[in-house]
Amino acid sequence: MTTINTREELRIFLEGERNEAREIGLVPTMGALHEGHLSLIERAVQENDRVIVSIFVNPTQFNNPEDLEKYPQNLQADLDILKTFLPKVVVFAPAIEEVYAGQVKALDYDLGGLDQVMEGAYREGHFQGVATIVETLLRLTSPDRAYFGEKDYQQLQIIKKLVKDKGLEVTICPCPIVREPNGLAMSSRNTRLPKRLRERAGIIYQTLQSARQQFGTESVSKIMDWVQEVFSNEADFELEYFSIADANTLIPINTKNENQEYRAFIAVYAGDIRLIDNLALN
Repeated sequence: MTTINTREELRIFLEGERNEAREIGLVPTMGALHEGHLSLIERAVQENDRVIVSIFVNPTQFNNPEDLEKYPQNLQADLDILKTFLPKVVVFAPAIEEVYAGQVKALDYDLGGLDQVMEGAYREGHFQGVATIVETLLRLTSPDRAYFGEKDYQQLQIIKKLVKDKGLEVTICPCPIVREPNGLAMSSRNTRLPKRLRERAGIIYQTLQSARQQFGTESVSKIMDWVQEVFSNEADFELEYFSIADANTLIPINTKNENQEYRAFIAVYAGDIRLIDNLALN
């Protein structure tokens, strides 16, 4: 497995790839790879001559230092998993100093309000950190395509805006959510869940599915109240937020309009582990 650790090594590698007119795909990750990541990589391998998988736990997108400290990291395990994709895949695993020259600090972006709702309302500065690392990686790798999962749908919309605003010549490729057998959206955080909670956490997806069923006939406020009631009766889970929003603007709605796409978003604590999910409603 080819592992690149510095900007200079990356520059030399990409120069060789471009000289051979190879198309480059980028799959940004924070490691702790799971089936969700692998689905992105599989698609990238199919659509590109070479795929760069970045593994970098980005400190500027964690508003909770304890969450950063507990984030699962095992580079060797990730590299072993990625051997399946040889020879197309190379890994970019930089140190913090290679990504943040000098002060480890997020840049300031105007994200058009997309960062102020849902995740942004509960994780101050999170999306500024996300935008900083994504722009950095896109500029360093100059890929033809970059792949992001729809589990982080709000992040996906922000990245699309970032790419448009910065005039970056890359195609952003959204990829469907990959789920565990009980419906729980795959996440690196799932490994921190006790077995019992991991099995029961399927209630999150089940609630989203029920909300979608109700969306055709019930009012938004009634669905919101129903979701609150579901989790008020769950001792193992604490609802942080549930929102029904315009799928493009992410603005929460009170009433539905025809010919608009809507999506349900949810964040739930299972013990001290925070889990998010979303589902298209129409």
